[in-house]
Order: sequence, then structure tokens, then C-alpha cells
Amino acid sequence: MTTPLHPLHDGTGHLEVGDVTVPLQIAASLRARTRGLLGRSSFTGALLLTPAKSVHTLGMRIPIDIAYLDRHLRVVDLHTMKPHRIGRPRVHAHHVLEAEAGSFAQWGVAVGLQLGVNSAVSGG
Repeated sequence: MTTPLHPLHDGTGHLEVGDVTVPLQIAASLRARTRGLLGRSSFTGALLLTPAKSVHTLGMRIPIDIAYLDRHLRVVDLHTMKPHRIGRPRVHAHHVLEAEAGSFAQWGVAVGLQLGVNSAVSGG
């Protein structure tokens, strides 16, 4: 499993959750983080917001799973948010992972789990 030791940039890659590999979009720029999953009625895979300590679902159409990650991509908290909510910041979070509600249970994401990211950088 690969964890980034360098800053991440906007792009794509794969999220590794144990033996499960999931398509990943990385939102590292302010513009990409601001857009996030807004306006989408469905989403395949996961979106990693970096850096981020909190999220909101204002303007979203679907409920989403949220994983708050520390700087080493270890899950520090999990939450499912319905549309039109504002999440509380998590002190130890450095990244936020988002996916359609129910995805984390399917993939086995749990508090304390170490995640991996393999990224294909596409700019910064």
C-alpha cells in the first residue's frame, strides 16, 4: 500500500482500502476542493480533499460518506451526511475522503484503518 510522502495535486488515482482498490479523484487546489461533489446526482469511487478538516453538503443532491484522515491517511472519524448539512471540523484531520453513502461499509473503511493512495499527478 502506498501513502503519499509528497504533496498531492489535482488528478486521479486509486484508493487502497485493504485488498479493495477504488477509483479516486484528488482535489488539492482551492478550485477543485470548492467544487467537490456539488451538483452530482451520483459518483463512482471516492474524492480526496486535501488539505481539509471539514466539509459541507450544501447544494448536494445525494448523501455522502465522509472519512476524516490524519496526515498519514489513517481514518480518525467517519460520518454519513445528508444533503444541505454543515460538518464540524476535526482537529486531527488533514484530509477528507468522500464517497456515495454506503460505499465505506462496502469497502471496509473503519476508524483506525490505514488507507493508501496511488496518484497520477495532473498539475497543481
